[in-house]
Amino acid sequence: MTGPLDGGHHDGGEPDERAVHSRIPGPRPAAEHPGHLANLANLAPRLPPDPEQNAEPEPDTEPEQEPGSGPEPEPEPPAERPPHTVLTSLLGAWALSACSAEETALVEDHLTECAPCADEALRLRDAVGLLHTEQNLDLDPLLRSRVLESCLGARPPRIPVPEWASPYDAETARLDALLRDIRDTEWHAPVKLKWFEAERAASRRTTVAGVIGHLMSVDGLVTAALGLDDPLGPNASTDPTARTETFWHDGLPGTGPSDTGGGRDGGAHPLPSRTLHGPWREQSHTLIRTVSFAGRGVAELSVSYGEFALPLRDALLDRAFECWVHGADIAEAVDYPYDPPCGAHLREMVDLAARLLPAALAQRRRSGLAGPAKDLVAAGAPGRSLHLEVEGPGGGDWYIALDSPAALAVPERAVGSVALDAVEFCQLVAGHVPPEDAAAGQEGDREAIRDVLFAAAALSRL
Repeated sequence: MTGPLDGGHHDGGEPDERAVHSRIPGPRPAAEHPGHLANLANLAPRLPPDPEQNAEPEPDTEPEQEPGSGPEPEPEPPAERPPHTVLTSLLGAWALSACSAEETALVEDHLTECAPCADEALRLRDAVGLLHTEQNLDLDPLLRSRVLESCLGARPPRIPVPEWASPYDAETARLDALLRDIRDTEWHAPVKLKWFEAERAASRRTTVAGVIGHLMSVDGLVTAALGLDDPLGPNASTDPTARTETFWHDGLPGTGPSDTGGGRDGGAHPLPSRTLHGPWREQSHTLIRTVSFAGRGVAELSVSYGEFALPLRDALLDRAFECWVHGADIAEAVDYPYDPPCGAHLREMVDLAARLLPAALAQRRRSGLAGPAKDLVAAGAPGRSLHLEVEGPGGGDWYIALDSPAALAVPERAVGSVALDAVEFCQLVAGHVPPEDAAAGQEGDREAIRDVLFAAAALSRL
């Protein structure tokens, strides 16, 4: 129900004219008029009512506030800082980087305010630096040799290892350390063996176990020459490749096919791979003990490789070279650091390859893979030669007879020279580097240089 002041109607009749006129305010007085405030108070009841003000509030509805327009939460009081004694006790852990992120922040804030603690923290950090150095955690490959040399210097052995057998002793010890470190599953890791045949590179895929079986099979040629048991049996072939294929197919006598991955058909895998480690290590130790007790005369004992033969001293050097090369193959497969041999042993390996080059060159010439001889001379007479300059640890100068293995290679008759790094030259001899990419520097007869580089690669085999 509404009344006349709010513009209402009387019982549905016409609007009251007086009510309409009463809603129009009179003239506005000046602001400084003394009755201004009173007049405003008198006019207030005459204003029309605001429908929004008279409306009842809707239930369960509240005006929405814009994000960020509400009162901000009061910040939490800062955490109480630990006492000085607690922060001091954390300095050692902080120096070792063993504190949590929160503790590290507290300690470092404290160090900016406390000079004695800052000095103590600096001393502790310097002390931590003396506890360890930032270097490879793998043992130095020469550590064993240095320890033995020091021990033997204090008390020489009654039965020393011959000097010419030292490279084989050192390389088998390094490979033994690698095999001790790898996991059982890594014995099945794929390994790619590479060598050089005729005019092209060749390769064969096997496993870590297959490589150890290969080394053990070919080392058996040396054990048989010394009168020891051949791991493949008394009637095994003397050809290194045939022996390896036999082991990959049949395994050790009495064990069945080996778990090497070297067979062409995949084969069965009844023999756990790690079981090869013990027999291979025992065989290498037996070789070293035997040549040590045999005396000096054994160094010239002939070891047959099927198509050729080497004296025992060179055969063990050949086995040391192959042990290093295939040890590096295994290390690459399992992501293991593996350095080259020491300079003295590397030089002996380079020297052996250089001595074998004239015969390898003559063999390629007979097969039509090298140029003809240009100046044949009598055996022992000076003939054409190539200067082989090997750089780095284990390097030196060698002169290679070009026209006949029986000719004498002398500097005066050198027709060219080729320079290589010692390790790169060994990689070339192992068939791991293409002959075209091997030489760091060449000068003189290009045909002679090419023939010698390809003959070096031809020294490689499976």
